[in-house]
Amino acid sequence: MKSIPDPRSQRHPCFNKAAAGSFGRIHLPVAPSCNVQCNYCDRRYDCVNESRPGVTSSVLKPHQALEYVRSALQREPRISVVGIAGPGDPMANAAETLETLGLIHSAFPDLLMCLSSNGLELAAHAEALARCGVSHVTITCNTVDPDVGAGVYAWVRDGKVLYRGRDGAALLLERQLAAVEACKSRGMAVKVNTIVIPGKNDDRILDVSRTMAKLGVDQQNLMPMHPNPGTPFGDLAEPDHGIMRALRAQAGAILPQMTHCRRCRADAVGMLCKDQSGEFAPMLASCAALPRRAAEEERPNVAVATRHGLFVDLHLGEARELQIWGREANGRFRLRETRLAPPAGGGRERWRMLAALLADCRALLAKTLGEPPRKILDEHGINPVPFSGGIADGLRRVYGEASVGLTGSVGSLPLSS
Repeated sequence: MKSIPDPRSQRHPCFNKAAAGSFGRIHLPVAPSCNVQCNYCDRRYDCVNESRPGVTSSVLKPHQALEYVRSALQREPRISVVGIAGPGDPMANAAETLETLGLIHSAFPDLLMCLSSNGLELAAHAEALARCGVSHVTITCNTVDPDVGAGVYAWVRDGKVLYRGRDGAALLLERQLAAVEACKSRGMAVKVNTIVIPGKNDDRILDVSRTMAKLGVDQQNLMPMHPNPGTPFGDLAEPDHGIMRALRAQAGAILPQMTHCRRCRADAVGMLCKDQSGEFAPMLASCAALPRRAAEEERPNVAVATRHGLFVDLHLGEARELQIWGREANGRFRLRETRLAPPAGGGRERWRMLAALLADCRALLAKTLGEPPRKILDEHGINPVPFSGGIADGLRRVYGEASVGLTGSVGSLPLSS
């Protein structure tokens, strides 16, 4: 079965085999935690001699990841894709992931944004990912039968609740199917990775292919399980090339197949045919030691809590949406967009999500802010500014200089000063 090329995938070496010789990728290891324990997985950090998912030589903070991308592009300008694939799960580290993607998309809007996840928490963040410019998503789905999944996953953690056996597998599958629909409905290209595990799911692979084809998945990647010593599946044999060729041929009649996967590390960088993670390891380690840059260098915008778009007149906790303002080259302030704020409830996680959504903002103007959001915003490099008055005055206070005035609109009402 042949795939219809997605124009956005012409520069994505994983989604388009023809691009693999001309374009590279960089994986940013900003997500160390995971919410699913697979029986074949061993997430090991600080390792330069293994090439497999879950391995990285360093873990980065979002601002460090931005510096790493800047440095890597100077060394390897063929990089066209920024991806987050671990070493845990990106959405188990949603705040860090969204902040990283937001920073990089703002600084390098021409780069493709990519994500690889188990899918458990992906649907809940699909809209935020779309706002960060994510165009390509990979979801690992090993089975569509919870009874099979019960033998593949040791546990699944949803929030603070741990599920085991069939209950965990059923929950994960439900969320994975919702994640595919959420990403496809937002125009993202979706690839499904399926790990072929001898004696566990290898006789049910085509069920995954059929289910995903019905949901409109763009392609599937069958990956032979890599036996990791010390894991429950560490003694299983890796499927050989003959088995994999036969499965790909059968699945390929249902869903386009990726056949050039390199089982990339969480810090993979360079071309697929020549991973340079070892060469880049000193650069990665150097960036992992960097302190946070001054906010104004990497965050051009300001978020505003406003009721009608004229004054800073809302408590942060009351704001259902926030206006995002920026400064033009001519000195005028311009309303760039309006973003939905995370819903009420959720405690500190609400403010961590807000900080991630405002990754391109140096400050937030609100009539008042509580201590928890103040602290969390500050930790993420966003200056929380209590202010009551006209938006123009508040922006002048943040930017520290006079401005020509305001441009933009809310509905049909022009803003000017």
